[in-house]
Amino acid sequence: MTDSHAFHLNLLKIAYNNLMQQDTFKGDKADPVNLEFLDQFAELVEAYDTHQPAAFDLGQDLMVRFVRVYPQYVHLVARDLFWLFGGECLHFMSDEEIQQFQQLDEALAEAEAQHGEIDYLQLRQAIFEPGSDTRH
Repeated sequence: MTDSHAFHLNLLKIAYNNLMQQDTFKGDKADPVNLEFLDQFAELVEAYDTHQPAAFDLGQDLMVRFVRVYPQYVHLVARDLFWLFGGECLHFMSDEEIQQFQQLDEALAEAEAQHGEIDYLQLRQAIFEPGSDTRH
């Protein structure tokens, strides 16, 4: 069973690892500003992992800066993270994406009210990939 926090933490770690592989963020010739951004991304991962309330503000600020400064790498970050951090991050999402995430939130609330325990990944997959029979 996958919960929402574990799912999003995994996405943050994947995004961080993806960015670390880019020339902009590695090597002796990497700009210190880029390395500082990567350090702040690592701090975000840690803050989210340890359930720090400031993680959401930090996440929103970091994602907005990320899109503005590194638009060439936006494809390396899951869209779920834009929804997770909300606020100004929503400006970088399509109306269709927002609608799907709203459906997911509504389905989660309904499932929690009825069942208590939910497999976040399975519910997400049902909304984003209708017709898929894959179970996790």
